[in-house]
Formats: sequence, C-alpha cells, structure tokens
Amino acid sequence: MAFELPKLDYAYNALEPHIDARTMEIHHTKHHDAYTAKLNAEITGTELEDKSIIEILSNTSKLSAGIRNNGGGFYNHNLFWKVMSPTGGGTPQGDLKDAINKDFGSFEKFKEEFSAAAATRFGSGWAWLVQTSSGLVISSTPNQDNPIMDISQIQGNPLLCLDVWEHAYYLNYQNRRPDYISAFWNVLNWNEVANRLK
Repeated sequence: MAFELPKLDYAYNALEPHIDARTMEIHHTKHHDAYTAKLNAEITGTELEDKSIIEILSNTSKLSAGIRNNGGGFYNHNLFWKVMSPTGGGTPQGDLKDAINKDFGSFEKFKEEFSAAAATRFGSGWAWLVQTSSGLVISSTPNQDNPIMDISQIQGNPLLCLDVWEHAYYLNYQNRRPDYISAFWNVLNWNEVANRLK
C-alpha cells in the first residue's frame, strides 16, 4: 500500500501573515511530495511495503539512508501540518497545560526552551516536544530524524514539531530563523497537540 501526500486542513494562505502562502505551497507540493514519492520507491517490493510509517521508522537502525531520510520526511511533515492551524496560537489548556507546568515549571519556560532548541539546531532539522516514560522532554534532531526512530537520542511519542529546514521559512524570513520561530507560536494548534498526549 503506497503512502499518499496528505491534503492540508486549510488553504495555503490560511496561516498568513505568519507563514506565507508561497512557502506553504512549495513546502507541501514539492518537498513533502518528493519525500512521499521517494519513500514509496524505496519500499516497493520489500518487506516494508505493507508496514505503517511508525513500524518502519521504529527500526531505523536497520534501514537504508534513503528510507530513513524519506520516511522521516514523510512522517515529520504529516505531523507538522497538523500542529498548525489558522485558529492556532494562545496557550495550552487542561492536561497538556498541567503536564507542561509540571515538567518545565511554566508555559513561558517551556516556550523559551522549545524556541532555543529550534534556534540552535545547526543546519537542517526539527525541534520536538516529546512524551517519554519520564514526562515531557524538548529535543531537536538533524535532517529528517525524529523521536520515533530507535537511533534518536530522545525517544517517545512526538506531540509537537517545528521544521527548521531553510525551505520552511526562507522565502519570507531569509536567515531570520528566530523571527520564523516566533511567528510559529501564532499558528500552533494546541488542540492537536493535546489530542496526541497519551
């Protein structure tokens, strides 16, 4: 069963002015679509063909670089689109708010630490909020790696991610990654993040 490029829940211009329509369109129809097509090409005719993306990525240490990179790119972007919304922003509520306060001291402290993880990721990669057996943890990964992978330094259930590859922001923000990170908080879909909390 081939993986498919997901349709977005909103229009390409729906996140403006925080993330511009042209970036969204290129990011979705070019970058994410390419990861999807290359992943399918890599697994066609193999024992991975009928596996879920979670099953594939959880055994990354046994995979080729092509499956690791394209599988990660497919999964990471699927989550990235979901954790953004035209009606996003604000602060988390309920159990998620309680968990953040417990593990980071306050929402502001969490926001500061997550932003720092995104800003200091050298080169291309991602920032993550991960649910682990010991609580919520912030991490960052290089390239298209993620916390599902058995090679990841921090492993667990990804609740939230931010793409800090330059293709995610360069048309609008150029080299101003911190400005892009700051803008992301205005479109963050806390309902989706809360739904992912197990």
